[in-house]
Amino acid sequence: MFTQRGLNIVPPLLQWLTFAALGLGSGASFVMQQVVNANLRSSLGSPLWAAFVSYAGGTLTMLGLLLALRQPWLSQRSVEASTWLSWTGGAFGVIYVLASIVLLPRIGAATAVALIVAGQMLASVAFDHFGLLGLTRHPADPSRLFGAMMLLAGVVLIRR
Repeated sequence: MFTQRGLNIVPPLLQWLTFAALGLGSGASFVMQQVVNANLRSSLGSPLWAAFVSYAGGTLTMLGLLLALRQPWLSQRSVEASTWLSWTGGAFGVIYVLASIVLLPRIGAATAVALIVAGQMLASVAFDHFGLLGLTRHPADPSRLFGAMMLLAGVVLIRR
């Protein structure tokens, strides 16, 4: 991505800052999605319909990107090479979207996001530690566990 003829043309710090900016922007987008979905829930009177509209909008956006970027259609071979579990991401997304829609108006955006991020971090530490679903193992050493505990402490502080 950042190479030309095999030579790194972007210094590591700049590359990391680019990735950090992408992560921060993604986090801001995450909050925006939660807020607009919660507002839609209030307007429609249904968290399920709000989630449906959110997924429909996401599906149409992805279709537009696939077409605009001229991505090839999936081959039967690539579909057969995947596992059934690989196709369940949308179902896990429904849990997240519905929980966000229900939690946001009740506990506020900061607390809802703090809980979701803490849940993501705890699950991520476990997935890394055990190398679940083919991930490279990264042991849950004391510094990683301390970082996860600090996130949980952050949830408590934000909730107060």
